[in-house]
Amino acid sequence: MRLFHSFAALLFGAFASLAHAAQPATVRLDYAHSGNALADSYAIERVVIEPLPWPGSAARNLDDTNRGQNRVEVVDPKTGDVLYSRGFSTVFGEWRTTEEAGRISRSFSESVRFPQFAQPVRVRILKRDERNQFSVAWSIDVDPNAPDVVKRQPPAAAKPIPIQVSGPSPDKVDLLILGDGYTQTEMKKFEQDARRLSAHLFSVSPFKERAEDFNVWAMAVPTGQSGISRPSTGVHHPSALGTRYDIFGSERYVLTLDNRALRDIAQHAPYEFIEILVNNETYGGGGIFGQFSTAAAGNDWADYLFVHEFGHHFAGLADEYYTSPVAYAAASGRMEPWEPNVTALRDPAKLKWQRHVTAGTPLPTPWPKADYEAASRAYQKKRAALREANRPESEMSALFREDLKQTNALFDRQPHRHAVGAFEGANYEASGYYRPAMQCLMFDRSNAFCPVCRDGVTDIIDLYAGSVRQ
Repeated sequence: MRLFHSFAALLFGAFASLAHAAQPATVRLDYAHSGNALADSYAIERVVIEPLPWPGSAARNLDDTNRGQNRVEVVDPKTGDVLYSRGFSTVFGEWRTTEEAGRISRSFSESVRFPQFAQPVRVRILKRDERNQFSVAWSIDVDPNAPDVVKRQPPAAAKPIPIQVSGPSPDKVDLLILGDGYTQTEMKKFEQDARRLSAHLFSVSPFKERAEDFNVWAMAVPTGQSGISRPSTGVHHPSALGTRYDIFGSERYVLTLDNRALRDIAQHAPYEFIEILVNNETYGGGGIFGQFSTAAAGNDWADYLFVHEFGHHFAGLADEYYTSPVAYAAASGRMEPWEPNVTALRDPAKLKWQRHVTAGTPLPTPWPKADYEAASRAYQKKRAALREANRPESEMSALFREDLKQTNALFDRQPHRHAVGAFEGANYEASGYYRPAMQCLMFDRSNAFCPVCRDGVTDIIDLYAGSVRQ
């Protein structure tokens, strides 16, 4: 094992040296995004030149996947040519759908990263409008050579561990696994958790077939206490990342709201995507497209949590479940979602995953919706009671296993069990939104993505590590 670590360290150094010689610098624009449910605004915080070079390929600078609630475009201010673009979503975008956003305003720190170009650039932040099209929400000129640009920073608080190195960063997807809630004496445990969960990710299709398109790094800044904060139970553990449970009032929702801390730590490793492992047994996680995802590494369902939440962050996959309580307010309309795996089904003849639908499959597609919802109501009541009584996590895990067993038994009797169609109930709504399959990793705690979600993941892998598009 010691020999492997030495070899991996040398390999990391070799790739880093190669990248430094050939790649442009990484520019990061940190800004404040403020507002409420009705209006929002932007203000620059700082421009940073990160310590490591740009991890991506110049041949894949433009994003054509049409994902995300927002989009960043870096343009030449003289010609208007788009030099770089990526879709993304934000924590602010989720918060503004909560009840609180109807009463008060808040400010969230956000960042966009892009390769440095030879000339000053204009950075545009776009957001989807009422037509579901992107329009410019904010624009600012950025000169990486300006005197107020941060070019030197304190040394890294932790060093990256190479988990899987498949090749030079520009040709691969770089995934960074960060740890939070791990003490100094638990650093070995963090590395084991990172290796175990990344190995599981690459056992799930289509990550399994595309494993060699990924580099995986791991890094953790030690904390003084084991585990992260869970305010609903009176647990407050400070940490470098500030990750915690109870985000937006949801006991299982785990995020960090400290974007500045996240970026300042992550910048010391090659990365395009981040998953944060929290050193807790309590079920929980979260995922924001193009930002980061989280998972409780010590939970019995950690494998599922890691992949499900990474599906949100990596591919912009929507939640297909709708019977669990969530922090978001119900949508007032039924705009066609941008996410690839849910639809409002306004025109069945133009279903966005039509190529997967076998001729003769009815749209909408019948499934035992009433029976499922009755069973789910009983299950949710038990789940709430266990949390209210603060019962051992093993009892919650047992309930999850029983729920999945009952769902499988119910679905296994259905004629469209393995069909791709349009099954009503998705995107946190019982009616008006449809998912592609009766069951999928984005619907419940089953262990496989449906064909449509697999396509959604593959599109993003191709964007970062696929054949260069002409």
